[in-house]
Amino acid sequence: MNEKIIEQTANYVRNELGEDATGHDWYHVDRVRRTALHICNLEQAGDPFIIEMAALLHDIPDEKLNESAEAGRNKLNLFFQSIALPEDVQNDIVQIIESISYKGGAKSELTTIEAEIVQDADRLDAIGAIGIARTFAYGGKKGQPIYDPSINVREEMSLEEYRKGKSTSIHHFYEKLLKLKDLLNTETAKAMAEKRHRMMEYFLEQFYLEWDGQDR
Repeated sequence: MNEKIIEQTANYVRNELGEDATGHDWYHVDRVRRTALHICNLEQAGDPFIIEMAALLHDIPDEKLNESAEAGRNKLNLFFQSIALPEDVQNDIVQIIESISYKGGAKSELTTIEAEIVQDADRLDAIGAIGIARTFAYGGKKGQPIYDPSINVREEMSLEEYRKGKSTSIHHFYEKLLKLKDLLNTETAKAMAEKRHRMMEYFLEQFYLEWDGQDR
């Protein structure tokens, strides 16, 4: 039964996000799913079915990818109506999805190990080589410049400022990505993050050398 629901869910998400060009495409979702299950296995913690379902559906209601937060919630609810999933399981999945987003750095209280694992997997996909690629895909789609040294890095932000304030793709590293290593929950994810974090630091160092014409 669970395998059939997973298959239905994967097909649904693939159809919904398959053409996305912001870095929130099917391949992102599938990486988060596989990373979450990997963490679950190594940590020997959490319900694999809940983790896999939440990982698969975590971007479906995202307000960045919908007309509004309400439209995103309605989309997720409509999908749940199409599959045979107990209400308590649906509630567990929704609770995870609603609690794991970064939202400008506002810290949500995670109440389950499943939420911690899915959040870790999603955040790992935001850093490292893949994270660098996704940052510029998203920035380009939003019409943000690659870099503008006259813009200041934003330290404290409301959700509205985080979503719509003036920034650049390079600034995003300082406003979010370089902070993620220290915000992970599980030991497995923390270990995985080290190399990815160093990759971003090296990238930025090289970027500034080239920006200033000093890379010879």
